[in-house]
Amino acid sequence: MAYWDQFRRAQPLDGGGEVELVPLSGKGTVYSFTTITAPAEDFEPFAPYMLALIKLDEGPIVTAQLTDVDGAVEIGTRVEMVVRKLRTDGERGIIIYGPKFRPLLRPED
Repeated sequence: MAYWDQFRRAQPLDGGGEVELVPLSGKGTVYSFTTITAPAEDFEPFAPYMLALIKLDEGPIVTAQLTDVDGAVEIGTRVEMVVRKLRTDGERGIIIYGPKFRPLLRPED
C-alpha cells in the first residue's frame, strides 16, 4: 500500500476545507509517455529519461519518471511504484528519494 504525499491543490480551499488521504495500491497503467532528451539543467545527469502519465488503479493520473525499463514501453503497460533516487541536493550532497514507476515484475492474476 502506498500514499502519494505530494499534495497539490487544484482549487484553493476555504479555511475549513479538508484533504482526504486515500490509500493507493501503487499500481497503474501507462496513460501516455515521452522520452526527455533535453532536460532542465538540474536533470541533465539523468538524460535521456522517460516521463509518463500513470493512471493509478484507484483513478487519479500522476506524472512520474519511468525506471528499470528494459525494452519498449507502450501505452497500456502495467507499472508499479518504487522509491528511487530523484536528485542530490546542496553542498552536503543530500540524496532525495521519491516515487518512480517501473514495469510490473510479477504478472498479475
